[in-house]
Amino acid sequence: MEYIDQIREILGKKDAKYYLEHTCKKIPADRIKVLGPGPVETFINSDRNIQTLRSLAQLYNHGNLGGTGYLNILPIDQGIEHSAAFSFYKNKDYFDPENIIKLAIEAGCNGVASTFGVLGLHARKYAHKIPFVVKINHNELLTYPNKYDQIPYGTVKEAWNMGAVAIGATIYFGSKESNRQIVEIAEAFEEAHQLGMGTILWCYTRNSSFKTGDKDYHSAADLTGQANHLGVTIKADVIKQKLPETNYGFRDINFGKYDDEMYESLTTDHPIDLCRLQVANCYMGKIGLINSGGGSKGESDVKEAIRTAVINKRAGGAGLIMGRKAFQRPLKEGVEILNSVQQVYLEDEVTIA
Repeated sequence: MEYIDQIREILGKKDAKYYLEHTCKKIPADRIKVLGPGPVETFINSDRNIQTLRSLAQLYNHGNLGGTGYLNILPIDQGIEHSAAFSFYKNKDYFDPENIIKLAIEAGCNGVASTFGVLGLHARKYAHKIPFVVKINHNELLTYPNKYDQIPYGTVKEAWNMGAVAIGATIYFGSKESNRQIVEIAEAFEEAHQLGMGTILWCYTRNSSFKTGDKDYHSAADLTGQANHLGVTIKADVIKQKLPETNYGFRDINFGKYDDEMYESLTTDHPIDLCRLQVANCYMGKIGLINSGGGSKGESDVKEAIRTAVINKRAGGAGLIMGRKAFQRPLKEGVEILNSVQQVYLEDEVTIA
């Protein structure tokens, strides 16, 4: 069976038609920059130095998706973000950080993103075998009552010293701490570029007012799209964002700048159109958008992972960054689900909508 037929079978007849045959008309495909085999060419005329271009090329040219312009990165920093016991009780192997790196290598990922501690402990053994992305800031859940802030856990120079090709960081756009985080990470990204490393920004929205009644706008296309636009403004080379699940955040919460006509002009309620708006806010795709795979839900994980990959690719995105669906299961199954996502990006019949 051809892989495109497997995708159709996994999605189901109705969903396969819905996702694989959709055409974006509000922001058509010819307006989007698809990175393709030479993704680093986007930065040839930029202010990124030669060392940074080489680091980005290492990331894009590694693993099963090497040379395609797409990324599949394994991110495992949940030991801090969600607590280690909660994150790893389903698969205790990942209390040992070496297994995080081994999973990324075994699955043919472009790179592995994790903490200073995880990557630093095994840097001499693995930094030359798979690109390291050091996540430099985190939230933590041991403070009581819980607070939601991203604070630096180390320096950019530490990441450079362990051989990282890029740093990653999170900003909680919309939070009361966001101004400080924007300044911190803008400065960190400039230092990373000076040292020759790429930059990846987790562009999350976070504000209690973004959730109203039974509606949660944290993943609204307009709010996440604007977060992406702020992220590329501080020179992120790759944007990591949750897949949009709704829209009309500015309008329904009634803040910021919006117009009913802007929604009509830019998007529909189709998931690929909503993601296309995210891509458009990444300088029309010149800065790669990678969507997150989300949490593990058990038997439906493969279908959800493939669905997310299809939406991202057809919207003009640059790949998927998926952790919990892979590491919260035995190694073989984790490798298989990562490989299934990679196949979506290798499948020529999954086209840009």
